[in-house]
Amino acid sequence: MAKTEKKQFRYGLLGKGISYSFSKGYFGKKFEALGLDDHTYENFDLPQIEMFAQLLSIEKQLCGMNVTIPYKEAILPYLSEIDQVASEIGAVNTVQFTENGLKGYNTDTYGFQNSLAPHLKQQHTKALVLGTGGASKAILYTLKEMNIGSSIVSRSPSFGQIGYTSLNSEIIREHTLIINCTPLGTHPNIADKAPIPYNYISKEHLLFDLIYNPAKSAFLLEGESRGAAICNGLRMLELQAEKSWEIWNGT
Repeated sequence: MAKTEKKQFRYGLLGKGISYSFSKGYFGKKFEALGLDDHTYENFDLPQIEMFAQLLSIEKQLCGMNVTIPYKEAILPYLSEIDQVASEIGAVNTVQFTENGLKGYNTDTYGFQNSLAPHLKQQHTKALVLGTGGASKAILYTLKEMNIGSSIVSRSPSFGQIGYTSLNSEIIREHTLIINCTPLGTHPNIADKAPIPYNYISKEHLLFDLIYNPAKSAFLLEGESRGAAICNGLRMLELQAEKSWEIWNGT
């Protein structure tokens, strides 16, 4: 009698330049703790999104994926279905492999809201969102859900957005919550930071950085040195990862 091959449950992270990513280590430890020796999590580091179709044809037994920079928006045409929240956001960070094809979700909004909420104080009613990529779209959606006003800051501002060179004392003091959604400051380029006028930041501010490596980015260190409250993106990542796991398992 032929030996039945044991089914493998494969998960992974889709992105570009993602060797630094937290996800592989996080899920590896999770699978080990749960005794899931038939589960694996790996990095799918693609130089361009067009290679995704080829990846799907080669890699078998995939059950789910996380998606990170720069493919949270570029992944959309490859999906058969998109969850309502992810559709409204216009970006996906979690993909479920189903019998009917790939379904996209956004768990960033869940992770961000639940990691931000414990740090909010009465004065944090208006936010500056630095960056315009897929991550910032989830942040903007979540802020709206939380009844926090927001303004987008961009290097190439379109209508209704603010350019970095336009930031002044009045804007910074009015927006007491500042959220970095850019990759500036990520390891190994830890000296990089968004070009905002940090000298106007005070103890009334809360600076939130989606970056988690290093634990205190140059952006957060600038805020901390001026008495602002700070928070990095590690807890957000843990929460969105757990929500992804729930989606993949249908729980």
